[in-house]
Amino acid sequence: YRAPVPVANTVEEQRARWERKRSRTAKELLETEHKYLEQLDLVVTFFVTILKAKGTLKPAVLDTIFGPLESIYSASLVLSLHLERGNLGPGLENFCQNLELYGHYAENLEQANKTLKEQLRKKKSFRRFKKLQETRPQFQGRKLEDLLPLPLQRLHQCNIYSIVITSEYAAIISEAVKSISEVSRWVQDTVRKRENSLQLLRVQKLLKGQKTQVLTPGRWYIREGWLLVVPSKGEELKRRMFFLFSDIFIATKPCHPLHPLNSNKLACQAVYPLHQCVVDKVFGHTQSQGGLLSLSFPHKTLLLMSSEQQDINDWYQSLTAAVR
Repeated sequence: YRAPVPVANTVEEQRARWERKRSRTAKELLETEHKYLEQLDLVVTFFVTILKAKGTLKPAVLDTIFGPLESIYSASLVLSLHLERGNLGPGLENFCQNLELYGHYAENLEQANKTLKEQLRKKKSFRRFKKLQETRPQFQGRKLEDLLPLPLQRLHQCNIYSIVITSEYAAIISEAVKSISEVSRWVQDTVRKRENSLQLLRVQKLLKGQKTQVLTPGRWYIREGWLLVVPSKGEELKRRMFFLFSDIFIATKPCHPLHPLNSNKLACQAVYPLHQCVVDKVFGHTQSQGGLLSLSFPHKTLLLMSSEQQDINDWYQSLTAAVR
């Protein structure tokens, strides 16, 4: 006979476990905040402050490159002081009042990088200054470009930490978690849009000429890859590069390798609108070698083949998701 475990003990143990976890997470949050502040301090001290004093760059240019970085640094410094004193609730509450800075910083980051590159190209004095600062031992080989995205990475970390922590400031922290999550989503969405724009631009540059307009508002890049086209009249298989977007499917072939201008480019052969597409897996359901997909459009059926089973599965999933 085993005596039942008292419920009170189980609850107490659970509480103790949670408390240990909360304490550990709070400690981690403080340690990582210190490390983050050290890295941010490099940018503020060795770049922003000195550049302002020297006047190497115009104030408007400085503002574009660094945005609200100093304010973000100050907000994190205050949070760090609160955390050191164990004032988690008030610390997060205060931090949340400055969260919008992160959103604006994220929205500006693409322009910041662009302006930074421009200034490095135009200004020899700035080029020299940047190189000199980056050789300081504190930088440990890191470049300014590596440090600029830090606030966005940190926000994502804070989001994870704050979700784990619960304490006597439950209501405040719950509100803080909500605010951090919202801004974190805003930031991630901004980053995602930026990455998508870069992908669209990359594909546009890969294509010969400007006839096919890849850069279209609302279009999302999904994937690309080589597939074999099975011809309808028994000709040999044709290897083609395909690009899948949220609304279209583009078939391309390489330009002639000896072409003076377009040897590294792809010629667009067809653009298929996905809203009229039906996707079927002809074979490749089992663990066989490769597979065959059928893409039916109103006036055309494409049979696409790959010798890789996983490749066909991935394409099938991507296409069916895009067509929906």
